[in-house]
Amino acid sequence: MEEEGISDQKEDEAMKATSEAAEDLKREEGSSLDAELSEYKDKYIRLYAEFDNYRKRVQKDKEDILKYGNESLFYELLPVLDNLEMALTHSNETQSDGLVKGVEMTLREFRRVLEKFGLVEIEALGVHFDPSRHHAMSMVERQDMDDMTVVEEFRKGYMFADKVIRPSMVVVSKKHSGQSE
Repeated sequence: MEEEGISDQKEDEAMKATSEAAEDLKREEGSSLDAELSEYKDKYIRLYAEFDNYRKRVQKDKEDILKYGNESLFYELLPVLDNLEMALTHSNETQSDGLVKGVEMTLREFRRVLEKFGLVEIEALGVHFDPSRHHAMSMVERQDMDDMTVVEEFRKGYMFADKVIRPSMVVVSKKHSGQSE
């Protein structure tokens, strides 16, 4: 019977060792699976973030296309607007009132259409010189004006959708220094 007891004990020890080995194997496989799962989760999070950034960039590009899509058209139309204004300026020299009224009406309608699509004239005369909106052609001494005030406008400037597409060409005032030359 002793042999049977020893044999049972050895059998129990073998089963225990096998069970411990199986549990060790499960732990090793589990930690390996956990590491692999963690790696895939990290890849997924990075891919999702990249996709989200891509989606936002595409959305911004679409908004910019809608916002600034007419900009090149305005560049082409500004000389036409300038020529109509010049025609009215020089109309005092002609005798044809019908022609002058026709150009005035055309110019008024043309401005209305351009404004409808977002073209805005830059205010220049009498305002403080702003280098981001005005291009100074010259400076003149003026005692009746504050320093750096726009006193004359050679060519009108325009903005489109918060962007200056053509600065105003202006003359800017400066105070007399008071020193003799």
